[in-house]
Amino acid sequence: MDIGNEESVNECWKKQVDDIKKIFEVKEILGTGAFSEVVLAQERTTGKMYAVKCIPKKALRGKESSIENEIAVLRKIKHENIVALEDIYESPNYLYLIMQLVSGGELFDRIVEKGFYTEQDASALIKQVLDAVNYLHSLGIVHRDLKPENLLYFNPHDESKIMISDFGLSKMEGAASDIMSTACGTPGYVAPEVLAQKPYSKAVDCWSIGVISYILLCGYPPFYDENDSKLFEQILKAEYEFDSPYWDDISDSAKDFISNLMQKDAEKRFTCSEALRHPWIAGDTALCKNIHESVSRQMKKNFAKAKWRQAFNAAAVIRHMRRLHLGSHLSQTNVSINLGKNISSFAFVFPSQPGKVLTSLSPVHISAHKSTIPCHLTHSRIDHTPDEGVISTLRKLDHNVCQEVLHMTCKFNAEKPLWQM
Repeated sequence: MDIGNEESVNECWKKQVDDIKKIFEVKEILGTGAFSEVVLAQERTTGKMYAVKCIPKKALRGKESSIENEIAVLRKIKHENIVALEDIYESPNYLYLIMQLVSGGELFDRIVEKGFYTEQDASALIKQVLDAVNYLHSLGIVHRDLKPENLLYFNPHDESKIMISDFGLSKMEGAASDIMSTACGTPGYVAPEVLAQKPYSKAVDCWSIGVISYILLCGYPPFYDENDSKLFEQILKAEYEFDSPYWDDISDSAKDFISNLMQKDAEKRFTCSEALRHPWIAGDTALCKNIHESVSRQMKKNFAKAKWRQAFNAAAVIRHMRRLHLGSHLSQTNVSINLGKNISSFAFVFPSQPGKVLTSLSPVHISAHKSTIPCHLTHSRIDHTPDEGVISTLRKLDHNVCQEVLHMTCKFNAEKPLWQM
């Protein structure tokens, strides 16, 4: 999207600063990603709180122009259900995105905490998401990574609106291939055409909204398999069902709504505008029966682990490393696994310490160990620090995970640390 020449863009939105701490007082770390860290920060002059995304400029090399244009577009997005990008600062080594702070918590957590929850509640939630995404689509913008983790409540109040967070930054952070980035990050919400490596359109967002709607009404995902290849096969074929007894009390209108969004053929799939006109959203077909007990039980069972792990298969990690031009340096070795109580699913490459078990890292480990490549393994939450070897510990959890570790190719023999390449 053309928004003017690069020079004028640079002058408009980047505020130069030597040290961001002169402007903001950092309170705590909210989260980390492979290429960024999000902190809670208070503006010193106003006392206002923000979420600040800190992105090392080394991670942006070669993409400066496209990133500047995309951020300038993001600044123009103003919608009540989309977390706003308030400001941007630049230091010699970092780009800082000053984001609107939302404090109401994640979507699924709030549903589980409720005592009463109905189809009508789910319909109202999805309407807000559809309104926001329809707005983005009207601007020619595709979100590409809609998922429950990106849906946050604005505040803790019962009537709080829902907010789409982290919009538009996945392209900045992710792989050069949008397809690979999306498929690795959130496979359960990815549209068939993305996995098939076909050109995608706004329709991918509508598919994701269909998946989220499905989960909101039963508490479990429409596609699931521990084996990523089988999971992708299910999605490619759009193989899902409204299983009994979980869907017995759900209206036919809700099922029809979901079926039109989770339509394999992107050309036949509902647009956001069409979905907003469906009776389940615009009419009175959403039922008022309390489904909280069954939905919350399934959400606890199927999504509690999401806080403690993300699923990346080993092959995707290797492809990612090859894309970083490290392929020629790869050799098979052990991996390092963080089995600490805070995060249970991060493996790291230590050029000098292969196989070391990390037991006391906090969520800041990605920024603290910049020479490592994060790769995420699927396994259950660990409530204690194990005193056994990493392989024997993983064997107790899941044989397939153990085999994944044993066969993962992670060590690289590059002369320079990763963050200097």
